[in-house]
This record gives sequence, C-alpha cells and structure tokens, in this order.
Amino acid sequence: MAISDLVLVPLDDMELEFRRILVKYGFNERKAEECARVFAENSLDGVVTHGVNRFPRFVRYVKEEIVRVDAEPVLKQRAGSIEQWDGCLGPGPLNALRCTERAMELAREHGIGCVALSNTNHWMRGGYYGWKAVTAGFAFIGWTNTISNMPAWGATDTRIGNNPLVLGFPGGEMPVVLDMAMSQFSYGTVELYDIRDLPLPTPGGFDARGALTADASAILESRRLLPMGYWKGSGLALLLDLLAAGLSGGSPTIEISKRKEESELSQVFIAFDITRLGTRHQLTNLVGTVIEDLHRSIPAGDDEVLYPGERVKRRRTENMVNGIPVDSAIWGEILSL
Repeated sequence: MAISDLVLVPLDDMELEFRRILVKYGFNERKAEECARVFAENSLDGVVTHGVNRFPRFVRYVKEEIVRVDAEPVLKQRAGSIEQWDGCLGPGPLNALRCTERAMELAREHGIGCVALSNTNHWMRGGYYGWKAVTAGFAFIGWTNTISNMPAWGATDTRIGNNPLVLGFPGGEMPVVLDMAMSQFSYGTVELYDIRDLPLPTPGGFDARGALTADASAILESRRLLPMGYWKGSGLALLLDLLAAGLSGGSPTIEISKRKEESELSQVFIAFDITRLGTRHQLTNLVGTVIEDLHRSIPAGDDEVLYPGERVKRRRTENMVNGIPVDSAIWGEILSL
C-alpha cells in the first residue's frame, strides 16, 4: 500500500465517528461511547486490524443481530473469587470490559479474581483489557477461544482456534503487556499484509500445497495458519480452549465452528492484586531491573530489543501527535455507514 493510500485521522475524530454510527444502529449513548473508545484506542495503539479495520464487520454483525446491542452480561454462579457470567451475545468489547472490571473488584476483595464468560462475541483486541488492568495496578491473564482457524500440528485441516492470550504486569512507567495469538500471526495481521501486498516477515502459514509460506494471500486462501512454536502453540491452543469452555460453562471451538459466523465465544479474565504480596515500589523496582537488563541485550541485527508493550507505547505517542494512519478505502467505507 502506498503512503498516498493512507489518511491520518485524529483520535477524537475517529472516536466521534464510531460513536455516531453505533448510536445510529441502536446503541445507547453510554454503550456507544465505551465501544467507540475501544475501537479508537486499539487503532491509536497501532492495532488497526482489531480497531478501525474491523469496525465495518462489527457494524454488519450488529445489523444482522449476531451482536445484540441491548444485551448485558448476567451472573450465572460464583464460588469464592471465581464467577461465571453469560454474555447474552452482547457486544464483545463491552462484555470484556465488564468482566475485566469485575475480576479487579474480586481481586481487591480476595487478592485474586477470576471471571469466566460464556456466550459472548469477539473482544477485538485482548491487549486492551490487559492494559486496563495494569494501568489500575493489577497483574492480568486473559484469553479467548475462537472459531477453528488453525490446523493442529501435523494436520492439514483446521480443527483448533488460534485462541489469543494476554498477560500483563504493572510497572509504573514500564508496564509489560503481551498480547499474542497461538498462531505465528493473527488473521487480522495476515489480512493487513495482504491488503498492503507485502510478504509476512517470516513464514506464517501453509499454501494450498501444504508448503510453508510468507505469502499472505496464499495463507488466506488455504485458511491454514502456522501454530506458534509448531506443536507447542498447537497444544497450548487446545488447552486454552478447554480452560475457557470448562471454566465458563460455554462453547468450545468445535461448537463455535458450527455457526455461520464466529459467535458464542468463551473467555477468561483473571486479575491479581499483587500489592497484597509486596509494595507498589518493590514491584516497580522489579520491573525496572528486569527491563534494564533486557535492554542491555546485544541486538542480532539493526532492530532494538524491546519488551512486550514497548512498541505499543511508542505508537500511541506518535499517533496522538500525527494522527492514526488508516487505509483511505476503509475510512471512506466507515464514513458512509
């Protein structure tokens, strides 16, 4: 994609446009504001694949009533610091926000809080909820299952999901947030490289003949993502699916994959009030010591050695100053909604 194909959109303008559209399609003002903020801030952080690029599909799901705009998550049962909630097919980002907030409330009370959510929709970018937790001073683990979109290691057909996992640790000015799918690249990233007509940085899936490839178009055609770490990512994806469905009492990937669109997902949100185990100053020093040592690494090439979340912070700052780079065709589509 040429630079001329991009437009720079200020954060406030993007958020206002999203909110206008969501209200038009039935969201009340509060929900529209919260949901618009998730999409806009994901884009601000450079994750346009699960922000502005995904917004038209989200609106389509709303119009088709796959996403139920009026639905609110409902408590199913609790056991101490663990709770099960039903998302009632409401907006995935809003359900995920509520469950992250509830996990933090439970952690304040018990030291740890776990909320397992069934019957929900796509949360967009899991890292959003990790950042929310670490900003509030909590450590965080969260994950979701997905439709089957990846072959188990050694297989040719897709039976498992790439089930994104988020881990976060607070650290003052240097919080660490890792947001990763169990595939080498998420589908959103592969789609972005395809739009830009660029090869992936490393092989990210298989072509129709079963050969490893960095050709994004070939991977989208075959629908065969490469599991992260080969058999390790494959095994971890399976366990994350079992844990999400088992803890929430919700659907595993095999059931989700029977539906016309990806919906009725299972997710888990775990928050830790780590100040129960040490002072905030001690924890900040811990992160600083580890990060400083990491930064002393000898680079293998020209790129810096960065900790998870460091690049996001830089992009956030750059995009606040310059505007968020958006594909002009996608932005035009959004303006027409």
